Amino acid sequence: MTNKAVIHTDNAPQAIGTYSQAVKVNNTVYLSGQIPLVPETMEMVEGDIRAQITQVFKNLSAVCEASGGSLQDIVKLNIFLTDLGNFATVNEIMAEFFDEPYPARAAIGVASLPKDAAVEMDGIMVI
Repeated sequence: MTNKAVIHTDNAPQAIGTYSQAVKVNNTVYLSGQIPLVPETMEMVEGDIRAQITQVFKNLSAVCEASGGSLQDIVKLNIFLTDLGNFATVNEIMAEFFDEPYPARAAIGVASLPKDAAVEMDGIMVI
C-alpha cells in the first residue's frame, strides 16, 4: 500500500487553483509548478527575469523543505519560459541554488503562464 501525503507550507505561495503544493508518495515527492509569487503577499515579485527565476527557486526550496528534503533531492526539473532567450540566465541562477550532480531537466518555451509570469518550474524529488 502506498503512503500518500499532501505537502503544505506557508513559506511558499498558496495554490491558486485546484492543486496541492506537492504530493509525497513513499519517498517520491511531486512538486507542483511554482511561479514567482511572494508567499507573504501572493503578488508577483518585483524586478526583472532574474528576480522571477530566483523567487521560483526560493518557492521550490520551501516546498522541498516542507517535504523533508531540499533542492538537492530533485531528480527531474521542468522549466517553462515565455522567452527561451532567458535560458542562459536560468542556468546561471540555477548554479547558485544547486550543486552537482544536477537533476535531469527540460526547458520548454511556452506562450504564456499564470499571472503573466515569465517562468514556472515543477519537479520530482526523491528523499
